[in-house]
Amino acid sequence: MACFLVPAGEAAVTTLVRKVIKAKEEKNMVVSDSLNHTPSEDGRTPLSHKLKWLNTMLWGGSALLAFEHLWHGELTPWFPFLSATKNATDTAEMLHEMSTVGTAMAVLITGVWIGMTAISAIIEKRSEQHADSGELS
Repeated sequence: MACFLVPAGEAAVTTLVRKVIKAKEEKNMVVSDSLNHTPSEDGRTPLSHKLKWLNTMLWGGSALLAFEHLWHGELTPWFPFLSATKNATDTAEMLHEMSTVGTAMAVLITGVWIGMTAISAIIEKRSEQHADSGELS
């Protein structure tokens, strides 16, 4: 019904956090390229770029779910927007779905992102070790 609102809320918060971190990185001259894709001066991917990965997954998943809910008539383009808010029983069911399914989706997406950043750190560390030993990667 409205499970997509939980990951969308997390996406809104992480978008604001990313903007603050990116401003600090630019102030400290950590980000070295305007493409916003290259590693920082020490060869590592900046945190702001890793947060962009999380934001993309959260916003994309939320948009897809919102479209699916719109398709099934659970979301309407007119007030009150969520069809479940028309009576108390449906509202209680919607809130339960948000607290269980929505939270589970947000946690799963964040867990996948943590795995991605861990793998990224391992790859960066290996390439750094190869560069230190004189090998070409």
